[in-house]
Parts: sequence; C-alpha cells; structure tokens
Amino acid sequence: MSWKIKQKLHSTLEAETNLCGRASARGGALAVCLVYPNSYRTGMGSLGFQTVYRLFNTTPEMRCERAFLPDRDELYEYRRSGSALLSLESQRPLADFDLIAFSTSFEPDYLNIPIILSLAGIPLYAAERSQSNPLVIGGGAAFFINPEPVADFMDVICVGEGEEIIPAVARALLSPGRDDTRQALLSALAAIPGVYVPSFYRPIYSHSRLGGCEAEDGAPYPVLRATACLDQHPPSSSQILSEAAEFGDMFLIEVSRGCPRGCRFCSSGFIYGAFRQQPYEHLTALVDKGLAHRNKFGLIGAAVSDYSQIGKLCRYIVDKGARVSVSSLRIDRIDSDMLDALLASGHKTISLAPEGGSQRLRDLIRKNLSEAQILDACEMLISRDILNLKLYVIIGLPTETEADLDELIRLVEAIRLRVIERARANKRLGEITLSVNPFIPKPFTPFQWCGMEPLPSLERKVKLLESRLRPLSNVKLKVESLRESYLQALLSRGDRRLSPLLAAMAEGCNLKKAAKVCGIDTDQYVYRQIAGDEFMPWSVVGTADMAMLRCEYERAFAEDGGRV
Repeated sequence: MSWKIKQKLHSTLEAETNLCGRASARGGALAVCLVYPNSYRTGMGSLGFQTVYRLFNTTPEMRCERAFLPDRDELYEYRRSGSALLSLESQRPLADFDLIAFSTSFEPDYLNIPIILSLAGIPLYAAERSQSNPLVIGGGAAFFINPEPVADFMDVICVGEGEEIIPAVARALLSPGRDDTRQALLSALAAIPGVYVPSFYRPIYSHSRLGGCEAEDGAPYPVLRATACLDQHPPSSSQILSEAAEFGDMFLIEVSRGCPRGCRFCSSGFIYGAFRQQPYEHLTALVDKGLAHRNKFGLIGAAVSDYSQIGKLCRYIVDKGARVSVSSLRIDRIDSDMLDALLASGHKTISLAPEGGSQRLRDLIRKNLSEAQILDACEMLISRDILNLKLYVIIGLPTETEADLDELIRLVEAIRLRVIERARANKRLGEITLSVNPFIPKPFTPFQWCGMEPLPSLERKVKLLESRLRPLSNVKLKVESLRESYLQALLSRGDRRLSPLLAAMAEGCNLKKAAKVCGIDTDQYVYRQIAGDEFMPWSVVGTADMAMLRCEYERAFAEDGGRV
C-alpha cells in the first residue's frame, strides 16, 4: 500500500469540517462506501452526494464512508504501486465493503465507473461477481434519466430520490433472518418501489433501433420513480465543508426540488415530479446553523428564483451579515429583494438563460419569454450597475435556421447597446458573455424523440456566430465543447450495448477507436430521430409519463407549423 496515497487521504480528511461526525468512528452492521465517480473537488460540491452520505450515516446499523475518482497524480500512484482503491475515512479497500453505492448526477461520469471498479479490484460486470464481492448500487439523477449504458455494471439501481429509497433499501439489507445469498438479496431489493435490478430484465435489440428491455421473473415494468415528500425530511444542506471542494467557500442549501416550467428540452421539469418548496422557517434555521461555519450561502435548486419567498430568504441572509449566491436567474422572476441581496453580496456578474435565440424557438421550447421581457430584465440589472451579463443560449434546437441565429445576434446587440450606454454614464466598462451550448436530446423530455444536430452543421453555426460577434467590443463568446456534447448525447440515449464501449474507453481508447473495436455506430444513437412507436432503452424506468411527453412533442411542432 502506497504511503503517498494514505498521506494524501489523511490530509484531505483533516482539512474537512464534518457536521455528521466521522463514519469510521462508529460501528455498524453494514459497511457502505459511497462513491462519486469524479474528482473530490466535484463530488464534494454536489449537494445530492452529501445528502445521500447523511442518509446512510443516520440509518441505524449502517456505516458510510466515501471514495472518489483519483486525480491524475493519485491514479498514477495507484497503478505504480498496485494499491487497491481506498476509502477516504478509514483508508480501507473498497472491495472490503458490503455495499458500493455510486452517486451519479451527470451521464459523462458513467465513463469513470469502470475505472473505479477496476482500481477497486471488483469485477466490472455484475454477472461476474460472486458472493464474496460487494453489492454494487447506482443512484442519482443520471440513473433515473437513463441507466442502461451502465446497467450491466450494476447489481441494483435506485430510480428516484434518496430520502424515499435509502431507508427501504436499508431495511431489506438489514432484515433479521433474511437469506444472505446474492440472488435472494436481489429479489428482496427488487420488491422495493423505485428499485431496478437489471439482471431481472432481458435486453431486446434491433439492428436499426435502440434496445429496450423486458421483465423476467415477475419483475415490475416499468420501475416507477420514487418521490419524497420534502416536508417530511430536513432540507438538503452541506454536511461536510472543505475549501478543496467546488463551492468550498459556501454553505449550500436546497430551497426547492424540480421545476414548474416544463421547458420541452430540459429534464428538470419532468424527472422530479411536482415542483416542491421547502418551508421558509426550515431554511432560515439552516442559515443560522451554517453561520457558524461559513459567511456565504449558496441556494440550490433547478428553479431557485421560482421559490415563492426567494427575496425574503436572500434578505434574511444579508441581514445576518452574510452573503448569498444563486445559480442563473429566471428572467421573468427577478425579485428586487433578491437582486439587492446579490448586490450586497458583491455580485458583479448575473447569469440569465433566454435559451432560445429567437422568439420562434423560445415558443417552440415553451420558454414563455418574450424579447421585451429579456430586455426589461437586462435593463433592471444594468440600472443597478450590474454591467457584466452572462447569457445562456442553445444552438441546434429542432428546426433552427440561420434566421434564428440572426435574431439571436440582434438580441445580443440590443443588450450590448444598453450596457454601453450605462457604462458611459458611470465610466465603467461591462461585458456580455454569450455561453452557447448545443442541444442534447434528453430522455423523459418532449424532445427525447429528436436527434442531435450533426457536428459539422453545429461547427458551421459556431463559425457564423464567431464571425458576427467578433467585431462587437465587450462581447465574449464561450462555446461548450461540441465533441463532449456528442458524447453526452450518446450516453443519454444509449442502451446496454454501450457497456463494452465504456469498458474500452476506461482502458485508454478514445471514443472513435472504442466504437470501432466494439462495432458500434455511435451516430445512429446520437443523430437519429426516434420513431413515435419505438421502444426506448430508458422506458424500463417510469420516470415520467411517456404518453404526456409524446402529446407535448406533437403539440410543439403543430404550433410551429408542423415542422420537425
């Protein structure tokens, strides 16, 4: 075992403030290692990961530790020394735990799951594991959007929210007198609402279509998402604080879950069920608790500015002498109290998300925003001397044309003129950052049947934007990697045939080589429009109502003149 690795883990642990107490200091009948398949910095910035850690560690008879994808230097040291991947708290090999639980929010992190299992010395495929191996469980938003690309790696997948599923899973695992054989345990877990056991489902493939699954042995179909009643649980908040984490200077608090908007391209409005808000008094109590540790609070939620008392909450934080931060603001929900609190907190840049570059596209995606509302919101910010604006837009939306891009450019020019006018008055320059992201068709959205626009076409659109925006001073263009977006689309839409591809990439192959070795046409997954009667891989989990989504898809294009 490498002393360098142990020293790094010890230093990381010592730099933390753990509000849950050290897991390694407690006993427990069941040892769990909660794994975030990305870096420590990213994982510890995830409020979902921290919430699951709390849920495991507050369950009687369970002891939960953590592990992460090693950084480049650590990975080299693990491989050089032949050491097995160790947990953070007790520096124990992952293979010695009873349960390995992956918490995964984003599909690109699927790539790291084979790397972690290999480093841990745990067989990659569930079918290859024996009674002596830990049970491998997956959970998090990525798994209840589309678990199929990594389903063959998982013994069990949790479809839904941890507050609802983890206690039930714990009861099944700790049930006195239960049959301890692996198969009996899987059967007991499969009986829990929201639990998916992939080995109980047989994949069905078609050469020209995506592959779905059918249930065997009386397994439920589909596996319905488990949704928690938030008023029966404490709000999610930071459990472990570390300056080495993303957002490490903040105490994070979840104010709401889900999104009431239902934009047709975005999964947040569909995968979490009804929009749910935390009681104001619960949140202020957490602010009071957090003040002992941090002077800055990050308010978390897919629709933060839709929280009914957002201005009042922000003002409460500032009145306590602290600062507040939120993610991008909903343009038609800019609360003046919230804005004043952000200004008092030292915010110099505010992010807005028009998403659609033209009015036609905003109507198509059901953004429910007019150009006048966008300009009014910018005016409100500029009038308060917030001259640095970040605008999130999507290119490659279904039916997009060059005329839509022309309208986007005119919108940026109109906002820029307002910024320049204010800058002249107070002799301080401002900057507009246009953050451009390609459209990625996501499962459980009305646009899940659409294909992604081919990369060559997207590249031409990016060049057009560059050529038109380059002459404009104080305008900066930032474009998300098109190739990384392609990979994300592949993992979002993939089926179990991608498992060997992910294994090959974990061994060092790039995507193109891995696809060739595995005989997979990745374009077929990414670009193809899916037929309305096609059985999709993610249909095995009942995260949202497919009939409702299809009606919304047809309504979108009917309103747009029937173009698809």
